[in-house]
Amino acid sequence: MVSAAGEELSSNLEDYLETIYHLEKESRVARAKDIAERLDVSRASVTGALKTLGEKGLINYEPYSYVTLTKKGQGIASEVDRRHRVLKGFFQDFLQLGPEVSDANACRVEHAMDQEAINRLVDFLAFLVECPRTGPDWLESFDRYCRDQRNPERCRSCLEQCLARASEPAS
Repeated sequence: MVSAAGEELSSNLEDYLETIYHLEKESRVARAKDIAERLDVSRASVTGALKTLGEKGLINYEPYSYVTLTKKGQGIASEVDRRHRVLKGFFQDFLQLGPEVSDANACRVEHAMDQEAINRLVDFLAFLVECPRTGPDWLESFDRYCRDQRNPERCRSCLEQCLARASEPAS
């Protein structure tokens, strides 16, 4: 995937940056051992990825030392993290999937979406929460719709209730 900074990165390298980003937030620095543990990969895999990220100027890395993000790496990592959070929230809050399923799917999808698509998704999700025709009632109705095996009669009843509420004078 091409990052916002124009850097060509694989989804694996984006995962390394995101992991370093989170480790830095927790401990101010990342260690190769912690990265390997977090990603469930071998130390050799981590070393190879760190060398590549270092060559691209995205991390500060010396063997047997701490790892930190450069300013450029920080920008890319924070964007990957933002995509992940938005997608996880969408899967969890809107599609009503469990936290672990939401997290796993967000991790897979975050690397496939370009910047324009993720920005539009963020705007759409904000619209769903803020628009008076949608909001929490709308999300609850969606959840019921899924649980009721997409019962159209239930939708008609819900729509009538929604229209009645919308025609009530504002207080």
